[in-house]
Amino acid sequence: MGKWPSLGLLLVAEIAGMSLWFMSAAILPDLVREFGISPFSQAALSSAVQIGFVVGAVASALLGLADRIDPRRFFASCAIAAALFNASLLVVEPGGFLSIFARFATGALLAGVYPVGMKIAVGWGKADRGFLVGTLVGALTFGSAAPHLLALLGGTDWRWSLSVASAASATGGILCLFTALGPFHAKAPRMRIGAVLTAWTDRKIRFAYAGYLGHMWELYAMWAWIGVALAASFGAHLPEDEAVSLSRLIAFLSIAAGGAACILAGLAADRVGKANIAILAMAVSGTAALASALTFGGPVWLTVVCVLVWGAAILPDSAQFSALVADFAPPDQAGSLMTFQTALGFALTFATVQLTPLGAELIGWPGVFAVMAVGPALGILGMLKLKMQ
Repeated sequence: MGKWPSLGLLLVAEIAGMSLWFMSAAILPDLVREFGISPFSQAALSSAVQIGFVVGAVASALLGLADRIDPRRFFASCAIAAALFNASLLVVEPGGFLSIFARFATGALLAGVYPVGMKIAVGWGKADRGFLVGTLVGALTFGSAAPHLLALLGGTDWRWSLSVASAASATGGILCLFTALGPFHAKAPRMRIGAVLTAWTDRKIRFAYAGYLGHMWELYAMWAWIGVALAASFGAHLPEDEAVSLSRLIAFLSIAAGGAACILAGLAADRVGKANIAILAMAVSGTAALASALTFGGPVWLTVVCVLVWGAAILPDSAQFSALVADFAPPDQAGSLMTFQTALGFALTFATVQLTPLGAELIGWPGVFAVMAVGPALGILGMLKLKMQ
């Protein structure tokens, strides 16, 4: 199978696998209505995915799994196993220990989907690597947005939404087995736990990591809670049911907008520079976060516009950080270093996702949005330092 058919299958598999990520957040209003889940358990259902991903990504990076074994089989086994754990929420008590553990396991297994997909993608090119990774991250974004769309289509039937996402992930895992590996794919000959130390000894990789951490400060906190925040904002002008339905739609559209922008930014990055695209994206996303804070609770249409711009700008830099790491890393370490990068970023998101609803209670959603804008500002500093190397 050639380059583009393989990448096409990979993109579909990525969308399907990542549809599990925000499933609990998307159906949370229905779970709370039916089971009366405590605020702590509500946050734990979302943050458990982040923790699980970090654990899985660190283990994968240290063991060099993405560089030592066939990434297609690794991807497939993780996507199918994650689907099973996600489906287990149909039979365990939502908000209980077993459901939180299931979300943790889902996150750990998704560490074999997202970064491993990037490993496969970068093996297909060098000159167009920004576009390749941008398209892959765009697919990830469409997958991350999918739970909000499924929740909207399923209405109050959260079991239907959960079942569809699980079936999609398993199907995606099977599809990945039919992809081919590109000419730039490199396999590590043995396990080298110290390979991740390259992230510290190579200054360019270190600054790429720094920019990525600034980006991750806002990304998953926004993605995980924007639906809840918008429901509160729209509730000032609309009945509760209408506010919730509209918030789900806008949450889906804002995340999906980032996926589309990611692909376009990837095309531009190969021409004007990956670091330049990252800086531009962070400048726009930080500004849009502040604008969303100022319009919160105001006219619905104005808040919608600000959030859609925010959603479109919040993601394109992510792909370029990963592409930069792939550019600077030894080919047989690229998978491990990209995986370790995501592990550090998602370790940060554990705190931001968990603390976001608590922060909203203390300083309100506008204050939380303003705090999110700090991340892009720091990320821009990291990219400027990288450009000076």
